[in-house]
Amino acid sequence: MENNRPTETEQIRQGHYLFTSESVSEGHPDKVADQISDAILDEFIAQDPQSKVACETLVTTGQVVVAGEVKSNASIDLTGVCRRIIEEIGYNRSELKFDEQACGVLSALHEQSGDINRGVERANAADQGAGDQGMMFGFACDETANLMPLALDLSHALLRELAAIRKEGSTMTYLRPDAKSQVTVEYSAEGRPVRIHTIVISTQHDEFIQPAPGISAEEADKLMLQQIRHDVATILIPRVVAQLPADIQAMFDDSLILHVNPTGKFVIGGPHGDTGLTGRKIVVDTYGGRGAHGGGAFSGKDPSKVDRSAAYAARHIAKNLVAAGVAREALVQVAYAIGVAQPVSLYVNTRGTARVAMTDGEISARVARMFDMTPYGIEQRLKLRNPIYRETAAYGHMGQQPCAVTKTFGSGNNRFSRTVELFTWERLDRVDDIRKEFGLN
Repeated sequence: MENNRPTETEQIRQGHYLFTSESVSEGHPDKVADQISDAILDEFIAQDPQSKVACETLVTTGQVVVAGEVKSNASIDLTGVCRRIIEEIGYNRSELKFDEQACGVLSALHEQSGDINRGVERANAADQGAGDQGMMFGFACDETANLMPLALDLSHALLRELAAIRKEGSTMTYLRPDAKSQVTVEYSAEGRPVRIHTIVISTQHDEFIQPAPGISAEEADKLMLQQIRHDVATILIPRVVAQLPADIQAMFDDSLILHVNPTGKFVIGGPHGDTGLTGRKIVVDTYGGRGAHGGGAFSGKDPSKVDRSAAYAARHIAKNLVAAGVAREALVQVAYAIGVAQPVSLYVNTRGTARVAMTDGEISARVARMFDMTPYGIEQRLKLRNPIYRETAAYGHMGQQPCAVTKTFGSGNNRFSRTVELFTWERLDRVDDIRKEFGLN
């Protein structure tokens, strides 16, 4: 694996270009905050499906602060939820300076504003208005099996596997929960991925080599970095590559540039190293910069907030359009006015990749007729009034596999289980309808 980049001149001469996306692990402080917010949301919705929740979380050294607005008949063990999520992520040792046993939890949740609520709830549920104004986007492209951009999909895969290795506890036993990845993909002049150009992995770790007689602090740090780099190259990356389809495996070659912990030692991390906040990784949550992102974050918001629900619905449309063969890629924009049920606009941009003899405007008009994009219609179609959100808060809200799981809620003697369907917006359940509408059967 080389450490020298090709020059810009070489890139231009070849006619190729580079595109980069990043991801962060479940132990990254911002993602810790996202997962706590969404776990709290799930607890409310599990007990009262009509709960209105806008929950923000801050995490720092030894402290969790939860704030926001709630309208619900549910009563939850907020402190217990926070501690459970922190422990599940892997912050379970005092030396991390943030762990489930010792951290303080401060709640500043209060009742939702009546001014906002009256714009959302209606006597007829189908007339429910949007919880806010704004624009939301969905995107899909044919670079991967899950119709996600390749750079982001690989960035997520690297960190998901790194977390699996950490939790297995049989190799790379020095790993701590905080980590980031970055993948650069080389594209042909025609816009097709041809090679994995650069991978960056930064992972928190124990101080597993200590200074000793004959080993200076600087030498100990260097030895740790050498071991981590070796393990990333010989354990992590091969495990990820083995899970990929053959065409993407072929994009990994000996000229791959690999950077591992490029600043050196990374022992201090997580909420102790950097304060985390809900909603600060919105590009990681969506399309890694390849698509677009609207004005709002997702985590901690119930589905009456179109920031979240309409973004999921737009992804559902984009994915089914690409899977149906309408275009190689599709960017769907939808926009709302607060308190108004029908969107003020819906637009599909195929970026010149359409495979049907229609303009993007004509495609947009047909899509608008096919999909009910009112908040209530989205909630019903995608089954969003269910406790399905904690799982969205790490490794991307888009591109994950839809599945049914059984989850447990409540506390003490009031615990109960629910089976729910996760990532419903990733289903390819409208492909046949779209093919028929666009004459592709």
